[in-house]
Amino acid sequence: MTSAQDTSSATAPIHAAIAGEALIDLIRRPDGSYLPCLGGALYNLCRALARQGVGTQYLNPLSRDRFGRELAAQLVADGVLLAQPEPVQQVTSLAVVNLNERGHPDYAFYREGVADRAVSAHGLIEACTALPALQLVCTGALALDERDTAIYLPWLAAQRAAGRCVVVDANLRPSVMPDLAAYRTTVHAALAHAHIIKTSDEDLDHLAVPGTDALTRARHLLAANPKAHLLALTLGAEGAWLLHRNGAQCFAKEAQPLEVVDTVGAGDSFLAGLLAHLLRQAQVAGGVRFVQFVETLTAEACRTALRHALASASLCVVEQGCVPPGWDAASEWSLLHPAAQDPA
Repeated sequence: MTSAQDTSSATAPIHAAIAGEALIDLIRRPDGSYLPCLGGALYNLCRALARQGVGTQYLNPLSRDRFGRELAAQLVADGVLLAQPEPVQQVTSLAVVNLNERGHPDYAFYREGVADRAVSAHGLIEACTALPALQLVCTGALALDERDTAIYLPWLAAQRAAGRCVVVDANLRPSVMPDLAAYRTTVHAALAHAHIIKTSDEDLDHLAVPGTDALTRARHLLAANPKAHLLALTLGAEGAWLLHRNGAQCFAKEAQPLEVVDTVGAGDSFLAGLLAHLLRQAQVAGGVRFVQFVETLTAEACRTALRHALASASLCVVEQGCVPPGWDAASEWSLLHPAAQDPA
């Protein structure tokens, strides 16, 4: 098993641009000490996409402090292009992470006056305009803080107007938002711009989406966002669904239980695997922009992409911290570990 990236990502045209937090996860050890790990949902997504061979650019600035230098060095090592290679004076964001008995993380964030928030809508739009091969943009998680609405919502609107595929990962962090109602409103406003939505069962709870179960709620969320074509619903160890506006839907779950080390970065690796697979399918199809390809996905295309996404997440959770797999490792896992295709 290998987690090495597909080295073609270092020289590939930039097809994905990612905006959002880059931070240090201080993960509590059993002895009470804390292990510093590079992290942040959108930072993890950048790394995971590049490791799967997708030309990827990270749009936010990084700090000149030691943590910022380490964050930048890892992105470059994974083949990610930095839109702002010059570091800024603001400090690096911190997240204190405690893992419960099931390995699920609980977060406390320190994000005032930090480097990854030193960005503007104009700067993001300019950076994307400079990428002629750009096919998709993505944000979510802490970038959906209602205090940053003026940064990310105009940028998303501009990318959609430019014909790029907009991906929004809800990935809510309600415990760190001072006004949960305003936060929920901002998340829904971002989802309204999306062609592809990723959400979890926990996200749907926090968003107060109607329904008696996660799948019903996911269907409601897709129906409530008529500009969206595809919704990915993750259920942790219980698998994942893909729902398309054309009626196609599929489910996958690992047939055998995994020995989970922790779940940090699992959702980010899942999304990277999904997008990487869809991008490759679109390239094979040829002659169509990625956003148009997503609009017309077949049920079979959804199934194969979902299996690759699930494999990518599975390989992440058996490692300590966020160690996204490469394309070959995820593809091999898919072949060697067939997934259950129907929900229990």
